[in-house]
Amino acid sequence: MSEFKRGIFNTLGNSSFYLAIIYTVGHIVIAATCNYLITGAAIELAAVDAIVEPIVNGFWFYFLHKFFSLQK
Repeated sequence: MSEFKRGIFNTLGNSSFYLAIIYTVGHIVIAATCNYLITGAAIELAAVDAIVEPIVNGFWFYFLHKFFSLQK
């Protein structure tokens, strides 16, 4: 593993917060693109949907990750 990757993993670790942030940002980009391409919605509407829904999912992921990491 390169020094760069090792540094990222040491910094982020297995933190629920950082995993949730990375998941949410990726989800926003994917959701906006899919919404725009599949439905043909205006980019503004695709962006609103892509921001609101992944943020809710990000919180859901955070709580699920915290819950299951406590089960170990």
